[in-house]
Amino acid sequence: MPDKPEKRLHLSSSPHINSPVSVSSLMLSVVLALIPSTIYGIYLYGIFALASVLVSVATAVIGEYLFRKIIKASTTITDGSAIVTGMLVALIVPPKTPLWMVALGSLFAIIVVKEFFGGLGSNPFNPALAARAFLLMSFPAAMTTWTMPKGLVVHADALTSASKLADATAAATSQVADAVSTATPLGLLHGHYTIAQIAQYYGASSTGDFYKQLFLGFRPGSMGESSILLILLGGLLLLSLGVIQWIIPVSVIGSTFVFAWILGLDPVFTILTGGVVFAAFFMATDYVTRPLTPLGQVLYGVGIGLIIVIIREFGGYPEGVTYAILIMNIITPYLNKLKTKKYGYVAPPKPVKAVKGASK
Repeated sequence: MPDKPEKRLHLSSSPHINSPVSVSSLMLSVVLALIPSTIYGIYLYGIFALASVLVSVATAVIGEYLFRKIIKASTTITDGSAIVTGMLVALIVPPKTPLWMVALGSLFAIIVVKEFFGGLGSNPFNPALAARAFLLMSFPAAMTTWTMPKGLVVHADALTSASKLADATAAATSQVADAVSTATPLGLLHGHYTIAQIAQYYGASSTGDFYKQLFLGFRPGSMGESSILLILLGGLLLLSLGVIQWIIPVSVIGSTFVFAWILGLDPVFTILTGGVVFAAFFMATDYVTRPLTPLGQVLYGVGIGLIIVIIREFGGYPEGVTYAILIMNIITPYLNKLKTKKYGYVAPPKPVKAVKGASK
């Protein structure tokens, strides 16, 4: 008679719930959600923007493969996370950042921020944002050089002081051949221009038309933050697929709006400029660096919104999204400890209080 199959007890650490959703499918969803903003950014900034995306993605994938080969670890490039990181790095730096800087930022994100801490799932910071912070500290001139989008004509006479215009665009001195540099809306606001003046500078006939122009993405900035409309479409795709939940995007955008209003800033302008909306859907929602509990996610999003507004209002740098999320990444482990309950714990029943006057 054939031997009976040996019964074995398999031991493993939690969690013990198996999900049919794979990492590669999640990353594919994020890539699809990023494609509209990427294509529009390439349309606005041309072939150099396309080269930036390709170089960043290729560097991230090859860098991860070679690093894991060197340390003799199993390859993980098939999960798609390196592709997402590479795309994000390219989308959050200035469109005509020198390609070698883009590659350096992508390598920093993959090797230093991700692999040095143990690979996917172990990184304490969002890799793409940490790479942007690294590049901003290392190459501040290049990282504040903003290029004029295709077809945009500015009207410098709308700004009453030529000296202020020079100050606002000083940080935008081009280091890329044949690039036309300009100031971003946040840069001009930081130069103490009014929103009406900024609207006229970008050719809008009214503040309402300027808001529409910002929403559609016809202004200088990084590729990822260009069109709020396309960002929302990508974010809604992720929400519909269940890749992200609504708590963090709503809390980030809502708190930024509220705190801007409290500090006397234009809340609509604050939301439509910079990387607030893009970060709310594609950065703050990162599985590894966001809190796990609903309460923690709300506090996380509110903290991001508060820091963004504080940096924009009181800081020397017109944008605050990068550092806001990185700071809250540090606090995430503490937010995960809020209102936690031991597995299987049941609260003891409260003792019944005797009613006064009741007979004994």
